[in-house]
Amino acid sequence: MDHSRVPVLEALEEFRRRGDIAYGPPGHKQGRGTDPRVAEVLGIDVFRSDVLSLNGLDDRRQSQGVLAQAQELMADAVGADQAFFSTCGSSLSVKTAMLSVAGPGEKLLLSRNAHKAVIAAVIINGVEPVWVHPKFDGERHVAHPPEPDDVRRRLREHPDAKGMLLITPTDWGTCADVAGVAEACHAFDVPLIVDEAWGAHLPFHPDLPPWGMYAGADLVVTSVHKMGGAVEQSSVFHLQYDRVAPEVLKQREDLLGTTSASSLVYASLDGWRRQMVEQGHDLLDGAIVRVKRVRELADGLPGLRVMGQEIVDEGLAASFDPLKIVIDVRELGVSGMQAAEWLRANCHIDVGGSDTCRISASITYADDDITEKRLTDALRTLTEHADEMEKLPEVRLPQPGVLELEQAMRPRDAFFATVEHVSAEQAVGRIAAETISPYPPGVPVVAPGEVITAEVVDYLRSGVDHGFLISDAADPTVKTLRVVARD
Repeated sequence: MDHSRVPVLEALEEFRRRGDIAYGPPGHKQGRGTDPRVAEVLGIDVFRSDVLSLNGLDDRRQSQGVLAQAQELMADAVGADQAFFSTCGSSLSVKTAMLSVAGPGEKLLLSRNAHKAVIAAVIINGVEPVWVHPKFDGERHVAHPPEPDDVRRRLREHPDAKGMLLITPTDWGTCADVAGVAEACHAFDVPLIVDEAWGAHLPFHPDLPPWGMYAGADLVVTSVHKMGGAVEQSSVFHLQYDRVAPEVLKQREDLLGTTSASSLVYASLDGWRRQMVEQGHDLLDGAIVRVKRVRELADGLPGLRVMGQEIVDEGLAASFDPLKIVIDVRELGVSGMQAAEWLRANCHIDVGGSDTCRISASITYADDDITEKRLTDALRTLTEHADEMEKLPEVRLPQPGVLELEQAMRPRDAFFATVEHVSAEQAVGRIAAETISPYPPGVPVVAPGEVITAEVVDYLRSGVDHGFLISDAADPTVKTLRVVARD
């Protein structure tokens, strides 16, 4: 295919050339009504490019082929049979993918280290989750993806399961054996969905972890805004084989997605695909060389431990994304959250993620000598001033296995059940009716339907005292919890 073509961008360029005036949304009329004070910050071209697809550029129902062509080019670029753009972020795309495989009351295997968006999908879709617990790394206090044998065992225990959702790479860049998990799923003739939100760049360089489509996954969801070059909320479904019907995926996406898709998202996805096909290997080559320098420097600084090949050598993960720099800061006597806040306040560096133990920074093809030096200088400064930080209450980290809670009710049933609010102490032994996801990193410690334990309450309460943000809990202080009412 001709990857020099960018159908959405070309249609937008033609729309501008014609000088069309739209008498429908958006109401700002391609920037004519935009407050100059807003345009000064955002730029007037953002509004000039904000064009309604219907009666403007294109959409799936009154198509001139613009979006369809762009999606065909994306599929060809990454080795998929079909690709579908989504403008609602992968949080919604994952919900759509899950609903395309399992419906209300049906079973679906899920990695328990999933983001809260997956738990939300379980509640909305009404599926019965069959949790596949990750491999917990007690030394680093981090969850790595489950292994193929874990998936095989759960499929044997639940032969009526409709498929599997696997999260890889994780927020911390560790990767699953996608090919092995796909083989396990296909032996039971069920599809493998891969939430590869952090992996949009993987198809474009052989020195990166295996790309889900190449490894045999049936349906892969990516967030191109995370490690790629599209704007926020840019997501793509990639589909192959015949275990998930494309018309089913389209219908489920229409069920959940917006009818006011953003031309800005479509255009940036289209342009990024062209850039990656034409220049991606060389651009990622540069990023890989750059990140190697950053890793070596960070690993040589006192008090910092950079996670890398050792997790593969120890059998904890199949591979890891080298562009995700994960740094354990505990030897500095601070938490990752403290380090992240200090770096932002004192060095104007915003790291990609943090938790009680570590911080992470993503290096992409967009980094240059300036951003490399800013990061390495900031890490060096952090090590020099860590002992000046306030000593906060210690987070009482749970032991491996403590977070594997008993699932006593289906999450949807628990979430919509009659509930009561009780003290944290009284909640022990009760069934949760809410999702409790400490930020960072946003992976639920408690999901609706799970039985709350004393160890989990202790972990959450100590985390709040240290600085956890728990925005999805009814009581963010976790002094009280929302539980299923007793008969």
